[in-house]
Amino acid sequence: MNFSVNKQLVISLVLIHALIITLSNFLVQFPYTFLNFNFTLGTFTYPLIILVTDLTVRLSNIHNARFIVGIAFVPAFITSYLLADIRIAIASTIAYLISQLTDIKIFSKIKETLGYKKNEIHKMWYLAPAISTFFSQIIDTYVFYGIAFYNTTNMFMAQNWLNIATNDLIFKVGINLILFLPIYGLILNFIIKRFVNKN
Repeated sequence: MNFSVNKQLVISLVLIHALIITLSNFLVQFPYTFLNFNFTLGTFTYPLIILVTDLTVRLSNIHNARFIVGIAFVPAFITSYLLADIRIAIASTIAYLISQLTDIKIFSKIKETLGYKKNEIHKMWYLAPAISTFFSQIIDTYVFYGIAFYNTTNMFMAQNWLNIATNDLIFKVGINLILFLPIYGLILNFIIKRFVNKN
């Protein structure tokens, strides 16, 4: 399974990134309150992109992951602008690039330090995605909400963006550890057994 030359896989990953970003940017415009905590609907969709990025780094390398992130933000920006507005599109693009490149850097460093091998599940397989995701989500959340909603014309978001961002971050970190990290492990195990070890 050669990620470097598999153009179809690269295209698929770019489209997945763009789709998740676009959907999240559209849903972030819809705030809601649950148990006196303010959130947006985008809280539920954006963590998926980190799962995809981490799988790319884990099974491939830092260069391919950076390439995919670098390509994906272009269609993501265009579609986000069409479905949301220019400020959200800009905020999303900046937050996406900074947070994903941070995630890739941290994940790769841990992968290298622990000696993750492409064709086997490491006993500490969870460490790299858990740590890299935690830091990248902090960056992504506050950069995005700060640029998108600080002093915006949407009075509710302008007054509550910091509170919403913090609630959003807590929820995303929680859902990542409880839901997306196990899903990452299952997908990684499936790919290694089904594809990597057959090549």
